[in-house]
Amino acid sequence: MDAPTDPLRRTDGFLERGAALTRLEAFVDAAFAFAVTLLVISLDAIPASIPAMLEALKGVPAFAASFAQIMLFWAAHVTWSRRFGLDDARSALLSLVLVFLVLVYVYPLKILFASFFAWASGGWLPAVAPIHSLGDLQGMFVVYALAFGTLSVCMVMLNRHALRAPVSPPLDAGERLAVRAEVVRWWYAVVVAALSMAAALWLLPVVPPGWMFGLPGMLYGLLGLTHLVVARWAEAR
Repeated sequence: MDAPTDPLRRTDGFLERGAALTRLEAFVDAAFAFAVTLLVISLDAIPASIPAMLEALKGVPAFAASFAQIMLFWAAHVTWSRRFGLDDARSALLSLVLVFLVLVYVYPLKILFASFFAWASGGWLPAVAPIHSLGDLQGMFVVYALAFGTLSVCMVMLNRHALRAPVSPPLDAGERLAVRAEVVRWWYAVVVAALSMAAALWLLPVVPPGWMFGLPGMLYGLLGLTHLVVARWAEAR
């Protein structure tokens, strides 16, 4: 007869060490919810007519993409909290830095995605902020890369801290390997952000072909290779 499954074991192989909601996690959740609210209320006044409502709804694609990006980091922090259940001073500091960066990240995020959808739709979807020069375009991509990269660094530091912290019960060998793989995953995200920033600063000519205006943003497509990068790292280990 098979042994009973450990009820505290998560589907990802980790023990559920953070089942109880801490004040820190509650604060982080509330801050992420506030960031999503900022995406909505940063719109203009409530539409007063059907045409105005339809025009406002054109902002939904940019909102959806921005929402998905914010949820990416929220879900990563939730997973970290459930896996390790840490509530010490360093965990609090790194979590608060993550919250701070997310709140700073909101507007560059929405500007980037609104500009992308306006460009892709030939101007039919509205842009939040007009881009008048190459410097404006470079500035938008650089700020976004800084935000995405520093948020990813926060996730690296949180997972590295979990490897050294007195987690109870202690991490087993499989869990420690999975945490190191998570560190590799987020370092890869930092590298992609750095490549995008470099492309924005040095690869965009003064009068590039039309498709090259989006080159720094296209480089984030490399995140689709994250699983492959982590798998190759695991094979090397």
